[in-house]
Amino acid sequence: KGVTDTSPIIISLLFPTQVMERNVDPEGTLLTFLGKNWTLLSKSWLLRLTGTKYACGRGGCGACTVMVSKHDPVSRKIRHFSVTACLMPICSLYGAAVTTVEGVGSIKTRLHPVQERIAKSHGTQCGFCTPGMVMSMYTLLRNNPQPSEEQLMEGLGGNLCRCTGYRPILESGRTFCMESNSCQQKGTGKCCLDWGENDSSPLGKKSEVSPFRMAENPEKRTLTFYGERVTWISPGTLKDLLELKVKHPKAPLVLGNTSLGPAMKSQDFHPVLLSPARISELSMVTKTSDGLTIGAGCSLAQMQDILAERIAELPEEKTQTYRALLKHLRSLAGQQIRNMASLGGHVISRHCCSDLNPVLAVSNATLNLISAEGTRQIPLNEHFLAGLASADLKAEEILESVHIPHSQKWEFVSAFRQAQCQQNALPHVNAGMRVLLKEGTDSIEDLSIAYGGVGAATISAHRSCQLLLGRRWNELMLDEACSLLLDEVSLPVISFLFKFYLEVLQELKKLVKMFSVPDSRHHSEVSDQFLSALENFPVTIPQGVQTYQNVDPHQPLQDPVGCPIMHLSALKHATGEAMFCDDIPMVDKELFMALVTSSRAHAKITSIDVSKALELPEVVDVITAEDIPGTNGAEGDKLLAVDEVNCVGQIICAVVAETDVQAKRATEKIEITYEDLEPVIFTVKDAIKHNSFLFDQILEEVHVGGQEHFYMETQRVLVIPKTEDKELDIYVSTQDPAHVQKTVSSTLNIPINRITCHVKRVGGGFGGKVGKPAVFGAIAAVGHPIRLVLDREEDMLITGGRHPLFGKYKVGFMNNGRIKALDIECYINGGYDSLRTFLILKLENAYKIRNLRFQGRACMTNLPSNTAFRGFGFPQGALVTESCITAVAAKCGLPPEKIREKNTYKTVDKTIYKQAFNPETLIRCWNECLDKSSFYSRRMQVEEFNKKNYWKKKGIAIIPVKFSVGFAATSYHQAAALVHIYTDGSVLVTHGGNELGQGIHTKMLQVASRELKIPMSCMHISETSTATVPNTVATAASIGADVNGRAVQNACQILLKRLEPIIKKHPEGTWEDWIEAAFEQRISLSATGYFRGYKAFMDWEKGVGDPFPYYVYGAACSEVEIGCLTGAHKKIKTDIIMDACCSLNPAIDIGQIEGSFIQGTGLYTTEELKYSPEGVLYSRSPDEYKIPTITDVPEEFNVSLLPSSQTPLTIYSSKGSTQTYHCTSGMFLGSFVFFAIADAVATVRRERDIAEDFMVQSPATPEWVRMACADQFTEMVGNCLFS
Repeated sequence: KGVTDTSPIIISLLFPTQVMERNVDPEGTLLTFLGKNWTLLSKSWLLRLTGTKYACGRGGCGACTVMVSKHDPVSRKIRHFSVTACLMPICSLYGAAVTTVEGVGSIKTRLHPVQERIAKSHGTQCGFCTPGMVMSMYTLLRNNPQPSEEQLMEGLGGNLCRCTGYRPILESGRTFCMESNSCQQKGTGKCCLDWGENDSSPLGKKSEVSPFRMAENPEKRTLTFYGERVTWISPGTLKDLLELKVKHPKAPLVLGNTSLGPAMKSQDFHPVLLSPARISELSMVTKTSDGLTIGAGCSLAQMQDILAERIAELPEEKTQTYRALLKHLRSLAGQQIRNMASLGGHVISRHCCSDLNPVLAVSNATLNLISAEGTRQIPLNEHFLAGLASADLKAEEILESVHIPHSQKWEFVSAFRQAQCQQNALPHVNAGMRVLLKEGTDSIEDLSIAYGGVGAATISAHRSCQLLLGRRWNELMLDEACSLLLDEVSLPVISFLFKFYLEVLQELKKLVKMFSVPDSRHHSEVSDQFLSALENFPVTIPQGVQTYQNVDPHQPLQDPVGCPIMHLSALKHATGEAMFCDDIPMVDKELFMALVTSSRAHAKITSIDVSKALELPEVVDVITAEDIPGTNGAEGDKLLAVDEVNCVGQIICAVVAETDVQAKRATEKIEITYEDLEPVIFTVKDAIKHNSFLFDQILEEVHVGGQEHFYMETQRVLVIPKTEDKELDIYVSTQDPAHVQKTVSSTLNIPINRITCHVKRVGGGFGGKVGKPAVFGAIAAVGHPIRLVLDREEDMLITGGRHPLFGKYKVGFMNNGRIKALDIECYINGGYDSLRTFLILKLENAYKIRNLRFQGRACMTNLPSNTAFRGFGFPQGALVTESCITAVAAKCGLPPEKIREKNTYKTVDKTIYKQAFNPETLIRCWNECLDKSSFYSRRMQVEEFNKKNYWKKKGIAIIPVKFSVGFAATSYHQAAALVHIYTDGSVLVTHGGNELGQGIHTKMLQVASRELKIPMSCMHISETSTATVPNTVATAASIGADVNGRAVQNACQILLKRLEPIIKKHPEGTWEDWIEAAFEQRISLSATGYFRGYKAFMDWEKGVGDPFPYYVYGAACSEVEIGCLTGAHKKIKTDIIMDACCSLNPAIDIGQIEGSFIQGTGLYTTEELKYSPEGVLYSRSPDEYKIPTITDVPEEFNVSLLPSSQTPLTIYSSKGSTQTYHCTSGMFLGSFVFFAIADAVATVRRERDIAEDFMVQSPATPEWVRMACADQFTEMVGNCLFS
């Protein structure tokens, strides 16, 4: 392996150090390279960089972002750009400089301001995405030390976060922006968030990337890298490239690897790859009098800059096409992908949803081809896009450049797209449209329309356009065009054509006025009501205020309880030095495991042939159910399938190999034969049809909607057997290490005391790491050091998520809106097994309905078993109730808020299950929210806006929340802690909670600091371990910090009581003096704390009990604007009021509220699970499954913790102090956006005399909203479908 002349590949890394690697695998990426041990040129020791994280493997999340710096041969300058390391081929980086997060700053040396500010702005929770966020911002600042807010939003558009809700991350970034007012020291070049002068590196420091580390004059020789299966060839000249293309005609050209990289994961590999990265001719840009020629090697980000520059230089009439392309480029993927992907690759890949090809096709773009035989040009038209051989490249040809002609006077070009999200999302459908009008008239001289996303390739409506030539640009033409398009193109988005029609009319109006065209009165004009249809939702950086109660002025300064303390690991998150499960260095003789899963939904396994897999080099063994010495999981939910599989993704066996690559390759060689079984059930309706239920029960848990956890850190485990007594150390990313410990014990048939589970920190959980980690831990415990890390696709395929629901209700009510009776019937999709039913009593939310009946049935389907998720059914169940409230409002002709107010609990009362509670705080939250949000005046403003705008509507909703905290069982509320004081006075705290990003460790040290009356800096938490605190309960159900805080408090009080005699005898002594004296007097400086838990019980037979310790209350108001023609929406403003009583840490709690709210908006608006007819999950990557991005944060986002709220029950009167917002009520707050959208849709339907009561469907995707906003265009499509 290596290059032909044995020269090493040299990359500058972790400046000012260079890395030498002689054995580069052409199939390897930068991310896999960084995780290896490799040799430094200037040192003899090995280094392993783990700050760059694996989260999706497809470049869609930004967790693996690094900065690449190259010398640009055209501009002769160093170009810095962010890339995703998971897609960047390592061989493509010859002569490049790469900066990882470790090279930006370190807690051991100096921090960079980006790292400081994101940490001190509370912009990190689990911390798994933070290094990627830091690198995106760092790269932005290297190119522009004072970026605009628009550039900040663009720079972070390719980074996903599942915890924070983005607002604090953007706040930290805004401190660098030129127009920002977020820092009081603005204008001084400093920020209040920076450390002292000696602690941080200067923002403008330029020495990190030295020019000599990159090849200014790269060698022209051809570099060849040989791998086991693939050869990578990088020619130095265009002539060499063309000769290689003749020699290897089937070899693809690889630049950014954004298309080929993901495809090669699921398709056969290419034995030869050609890299034209060093060919300067492919990056040339030529400006001519008739257009612009852009080299095929230019990245999409470079194309953005080129087009923006040309638009600024030319008159508007010549830049119509450039503006349309630039519009799509701004929303095409994330910044990292635009930096990597090339124009040529985008065009040649001919993706059916390509954003640029439809625009290029209608604009008569030309492809300039070159081969060893010469050059030729072909049009970028429908024949090329369809892949017809007569209009395609020849095998030996490459695309050299793309010529884009100028537009001309009286020519109009527009681009349209409809996607799940505003940014970083593939479009469901898009279009490019161009019309040339006869000069001085509105007659069509030429017309081109192309659609993407409606077929296997971009489709041109050539026949329709030809038939419209000569028509006048008016409503008659529009009607005819719609009919023609419906006949020619399968499901075209007619509303795009209408928007184009309006845009052209507006531009035509300007031209007529400018050139004083005669007979202009005959031209059609756009009604003022329709003008809003022309406006796209702007991408703006969110603003907002976070309000919480100050601590008591008499509280000692060193007491941190109630203060907004930064997350303990925040700085380590920002520098990449926080260790996660897979960051643990390899141990001696470590092997890798890969899982083999079922490809059938319901089938009998007739045979498993592993022989071909075992023949592969480096493959050690294949583990099947027969190899399990103890219990193979539970009945109906086996660890490894036996005889039968019940869903696609069920684990059948596992391959163990010396490398992760070989383990994964071996899984493809295992041959499993099946015999299909009937019935195959995927949906609730299928289950009802086949009477497939797990059981019947009145007062059963009900759910609505499905959702994937999408924690940034996928499931992973490292199992290390010890040398004696069958002991095991298990390092695992889990919310419940005790459950992992018990499951491994029963699987191996060894005592629990031989197994120790370690949890340092978890990169997000949300309920998805309660049960499944035990499965992976048990499968990996094969008596040898084993590392098991799931790919994103595997994780989403195997693990299950939130239960979808099909619900029906009957409601009886008075004309004034008082609900007298409510009967709800729900069916939930439980998957093939595993159902959680202990939190089924949350559905009533905040409403007192005296005659209430819930009926629920759990449906068994051939999908992966669904599991715990933030809220345990409350976000879905309460949606049913709130939908009923909205329906009653529509029938009564009253606003929904009046119905909510009418039916909310008013006085001390009992719930449906007879638990007493006082709604005083609930009412306070409601009134505070009405006041702070200025709800009634905003409602009037919304109504006024809606009167003036026909194609855009606003909606507003305000909803109260009553959420029950905890498990419905006393034993689940117990907790323990272990506190050691060492002779130097330092304190080690251990407890049973797990750090998931919710700041539980930070809060535990705050508790210990108050109780022991010493600073937090004297304390430390190392990890959660079953060896120090046994028999723990899962960190879940909003109770984690509450019960563990009580245990820590108890341990500290025991210790302080032991120290009291010494302190009284020496009151002037220091803490260190007292500890030394205690040791000399043989006083134990270690104590176990214990909390027996809150009493909770439920009599399920009678349907009564006190199942929950207490309630958390809140209210929120959200305002949105929808585009009726596309179904897109924009969150205008959200105001949240939550009751946290006396928050232990308001910064962390507000962060939890914001993060869960944004995750809730994903549940209700964008996150859609899609399955094939065979039960295969289609949406198992960030490309297809869209969690919220930075553009999903409301323009104004205000969060307030209710002041002067007390409860004597909890520690320091704090409610649900770790996870309440993280897991529960905050999640449901996202539904307020859903109901605001529904409010806007209802306005549309009222205005158009359509029935208001439409079927509520979550998530409210753009497609659903578009079709609910019924108009003449949706009617046309409907008639076409059913004709």
